[in-house]
Amino acid sequence: MAEENPAKESRIRIAEELPVTAVDFIKQESWDRFFTSKGADDFCEWYADWPQFRTSLKKHLSFPAPAQTPEKLSILVPACGASRLSEHLYDEGFRNITNVDFSKVVIQAMMKRNIKVRPEMKWRVMDITNIQFPSGTFDVIVDKGGLDILMDSELGPRSGLRSYISEVKRLLKAGGRYICLTLAEPLVLGLLFLKFRFGWKINLYTIYDEASPGTNTQQTFMLVAEKSFLTVVSRIAPFMDVSFLESQGNQVHELLEALERENIVRTAYSEGTYKWYSLEELKQGVKGNIGEIESGRHINLFLGETGVSRFFYTCVLLDAPAETGPFSDHFRVIIFMRSHSAQKILAAELRQWLVLQCVKAARLLIIVLDSNHICIKWADIEKDVSHFISQLTPDEAGDEYEIVVSSEDDTVDGIKQRTILVEVPSVLTGLMYVEDVRYNKSQDLTFRRLCFHTTETLLHSEAQLSTEAFRQKKGKPKKIASSGELKVDHKILTNGFHKGVIAGLQLFSAHSKTTTKAGGLVKTVIIGLGTGILPMFMKTHIPSLKIEVVELDPVVLNVASEYFGFIEDERLKVHISDAIEFVRERANSEAVHAAGSKIDVLIIDVGSSDSSSGLISPEADFVEESFLLTVKDSLSDKGLLIIKLVSRFSSVISVVHSKLRKVFSNLYHVYVDDGFIEIIFALKKEAPVKVDEACDALARSLEHNYGQDWAKRVLRDSKCISPLE
Repeated sequence: MAEENPAKESRIRIAEELPVTAVDFIKQESWDRFFTSKGADDFCEWYADWPQFRTSLKKHLSFPAPAQTPEKLSILVPACGASRLSEHLYDEGFRNITNVDFSKVVIQAMMKRNIKVRPEMKWRVMDITNIQFPSGTFDVIVDKGGLDILMDSELGPRSGLRSYISEVKRLLKAGGRYICLTLAEPLVLGLLFLKFRFGWKINLYTIYDEASPGTNTQQTFMLVAEKSFLTVVSRIAPFMDVSFLESQGNQVHELLEALERENIVRTAYSEGTYKWYSLEELKQGVKGNIGEIESGRHINLFLGETGVSRFFYTCVLLDAPAETGPFSDHFRVIIFMRSHSAQKILAAELRQWLVLQCVKAARLLIIVLDSNHICIKWADIEKDVSHFISQLTPDEAGDEYEIVVSSEDDTVDGIKQRTILVEVPSVLTGLMYVEDVRYNKSQDLTFRRLCFHTTETLLHSEAQLSTEAFRQKKGKPKKIASSGELKVDHKILTNGFHKGVIAGLQLFSAHSKTTTKAGGLVKTVIIGLGTGILPMFMKTHIPSLKIEVVELDPVVLNVASEYFGFIEDERLKVHISDAIEFVRERANSEAVHAAGSKIDVLIIDVGSSDSSSGLISPEADFVEESFLLTVKDSLSDKGLLIIKLVSRFSSVISVVHSKLRKVFSNLYHVYVDDGFIEIIFALKKEAPVKVDEACDALARSLEHNYGQDWAKRVLRDSKCISPLE
């Protein structure tokens, strides 16, 4: 048994001397220097101590017969450091333990400390993102802080984090367990939930760790992921004392919210209209004989098998109605690279049938790649899926089938020409790129697009290029003489969301008129800069607005300025800041300054980089009840919140609607982009708006703009807005 108080005191003292920068945490040299300054007996326990989790851990190291006995159970302890965890396990009777760490210094020190008293324990110098053991080597992997050290809360997943989790999944035997002691930060949970969604059973436990007087130790949790023999999706089972958790503050609150979101997504996969099937279920005949083409059959499925494939894939299988023949192929496979249009296809069955109609195949398998497949070579994808494709080939096709790779939106949106102008890496946002495209349907028009590799839709927004651009100087915009060079045209909106925002903003404008009459401007905040097209258009066409844009990444601002003609001035400013903190500061403004700092219009236009939330837009944090309450406090008395809401799962949409209703009683919405995007309008004031009367008032206010296309479009689009029932 480890000493309780001395261990805790040592942990606290050493923690103050750990490498402090994000880069230091992943540098081998930094850890070597740190461990060199410590002796072999100066151990370090980061989270809970052995007495706090001994019973829970031993329970999950016990396997039903005829599994391995404790002394033969193969256990891996990654990133072992100077922890005494493996020593305690050895003393409890577990002899087959392998410890790995990339610090040669600490491995030598720990080996020297244990070689006589624990001679069967093994020590290896290895990088946990590239562990040199064969697949299926271990029964259990016990991780105490190894995963957390690869994740930085501000910079997101490190390059090796996904590799490490892939190694964990590879190294475990079927039926094996990954036991992770973690602080359960939101980014860590999001990745764990996503990576262990298919073919894993997850339980989550609280480790009761009382902090020493005067310290502020975060709560430790134990996640247990068991490698299933079948590809299944099951809800995460939490084993927690709710009364204890309620006293733990924001850390636990964020965990419970993340758990709720993930279970909603898992339920959507396994139940209801949008039930998703595994290949194993199809082979068992739950949707008929998969070897035969069944006219009009439609199946949502995920492909992948624990221990067989490197990844899991979201797919749709369609058998064409017999009357739509004749067919060019018995079986066609289309693999969509991650894109805006690919997400639209997954979200709407009608679009899937249209794709099938275009390819003229009797059976179509659509495979859509997502953010899990970033930087994966096509050859690896093809090798990974070929085993499963062969099992879905109809009998009449024999061994013949064709795989078509759709690059971005080309197949669906009809892109006939694409030119990538620049690829820009960013520590915060990841890789982004700017491209010019031409569509088959748009004649000779060229559009400039901004795409993010880390978001689920890839495409953020696009702008039309023309030879007539406007340069904003002091006073009015000045037209630039045509020189044949294409420039971004800020007078035109091509994005359905942007058009809907303008229509809603104009419709719910009673507060704007009041502010303008008082001699001020309507204070408008946009979260997410992207191309900057929306704020530039708003500044030009709605002179009553004073616009602030909140963008976390300065690289995005540079790209918008250089490639999309974005320009700041006295009516349009950009804040490089965390949006949630920005809104919180506005909400917490002192009463004496409240009138000048409150927001009249708040627009949230950010894509999600975490597919585990089930949201494509926005990030889950922006629709949590706590943040929505902060938003309400930040708004002026007649303030308006506008949110872009996108998800493939109706259950996820329903949860977001429910959270909005808890905070705002006056809600309206409109669908754009063929129903793919829902725009939510939330008014702070309680009195409902009569949309018909508001449309009439809007028509009167735009009389002087009747000759302009944008005003006509606003009037037309505003009539589509309705109360959110």
